[in-house]
Amino acid sequence: KSRIAAMRSLRFISAEVLVSDAQQIRRNLGSVAHNLFPLLFKAGYLQEQGDVIHDLVENWPLPELNLGKLLGRTADHQEDISSRACCVCLSSCLTGLRDYVLNCSSPYAKRLKTVDLTGIKDVEVQLCKCKKTLGRWARTELLCKICFDLLIDIQKRQLGPYISEISVDVLVDLFVTERSYELAVQALLLRCHSPLKIHCVAFRADNLPPRKLFYIIKLAEPSLLRRFEVVHNVRLEMEHLQVLLNNVHFPQLTALMLPARTFDVRRFTPEDEATLARTGEKLSQLTQLTELSLPFSTLTGRIRKLLSPLKTPLKVLDVSNCSLNHADMAYLANSLHSNHLEVLDLSGHDVTDLYPSTFFKLLNHSSHTLKNLTLEECNIQDIHVNMLILGLVPCRKLEELKFLGNPLSSRALKCLFNIFVDFPRLKYIEFPVPKDCYPNDISYPINEADLSKFDHQKYESIVEELHLILLEAKREDIKASTPLFGSYDAAVQETGNELGAFLLKSFRDALESFSMALREIN
Repeated sequence: KSRIAAMRSLRFISAEVLVSDAQQIRRNLGSVAHNLFPLLFKAGYLQEQGDVIHDLVENWPLPELNLGKLLGRTADHQEDISSRACCVCLSSCLTGLRDYVLNCSSPYAKRLKTVDLTGIKDVEVQLCKCKKTLGRWARTELLCKICFDLLIDIQKRQLGPYISEISVDVLVDLFVTERSYELAVQALLLRCHSPLKIHCVAFRADNLPPRKLFYIIKLAEPSLLRRFEVVHNVRLEMEHLQVLLNNVHFPQLTALMLPARTFDVRRFTPEDEATLARTGEKLSQLTQLTELSLPFSTLTGRIRKLLSPLKTPLKVLDVSNCSLNHADMAYLANSLHSNHLEVLDLSGHDVTDLYPSTFFKLLNHSSHTLKNLTLEECNIQDIHVNMLILGLVPCRKLEELKFLGNPLSSRALKCLFNIFVDFPRLKYIEFPVPKDCYPNDISYPINEADLSKFDHQKYESIVEELHLILLEAKREDIKASTPLFGSYDAAVQETGNELGAFLLKSFRDALESFSMALREIN
């Protein structure tokens, strides 16, 4: 308690007392000094005072409202609460923004020019009391609805010409699926007529056909886009990507994530080889690109053709389950990217057996920058532990290490944990259920149905021993866990029902097509 109290200034404690009475805030808001609004906002957010948040935003007197800055560490309150995607507070913030426009106070009092909603972090454990989150998809839906409804309200109320003088840029990370597509398109199409002007900093698309993706991305001002994520149930193949890069320009794009099977060299024709080369050239025109994710694309022997044209080194590279061969790993180890990588995912590759020397060369070259390494289902066994330690030891800046799904015994894990305590910046580890907790006949990689069929009591006992290693080394700051079904993904968690329905529909359509084909044969 004393530590928490030390993180709050007397000003902040006073603000907490003030925001505890929403009616008092509403009555006295006109006499509150403008520089106290950010302080009251964070105090109100911390107490989940939705009415207070709404009233503060409705009467915001400053040129900028930046959620990341407001909820981050401040001199008055040192705790960063930007990971609290509280439904009550965020909904109140957005409706307050709507009422800021509709409020008929003097236009000269309306100084707000920019609202930045991009600073909210979506995490697994929510500390807010309501326990209800407003995730990225829901924030997109609510903001688009508010922007669209705002135009209707303006017409209904026949508000004066002062409305045309209000123009607020709203910076946002959009997340669009089939279910929210029409609403998002409407909001983007009418942006020029709305006082609240959506400007997309990051765009995530899931469960959309390529035709709709191409249309909405053009509406989302691609010239301003910094992150573009196309994931899961978007059937974006190499030819689609080529068309997209030919027709849409992303001068500020720093991060690109492509869905599974965008590339599949197993069925390449000579024309496809030429298309791949042109795609590499198009990627090289993204001069700000530093993050590239290509999970579950089959790129055997072609990684050089795709990455060598890039003119800027990558800091983030995900080539998990890409069926890379020795030539691919040799290219990565010797490329300009290897000396700049901060995040690397090589999951699904037998790195210690198929190409150990080039893999460890890659680790050595990236050791001065590497912060996050993922090696899930890489067939790392007890016999590889000493070799793995030698490869990891130079990576002194490592902050996260994930190696789920590898057939390692409890003895091997203890050996690794005794090394992990010496990594000064390491904060997070995802380790596999020890092999000796599973039946002897288990085979790796373990299928999903068998993942939880292990001796839970023995596992808990081993976990206690691993945590004791951290405790004795005074490394309680390292969080170690075993998320059986992979790391938490806020976006997947939020839209899981929709994606599940999409998969069921796809399965049903496939069965109907199969039945129809059988009837035609008969």
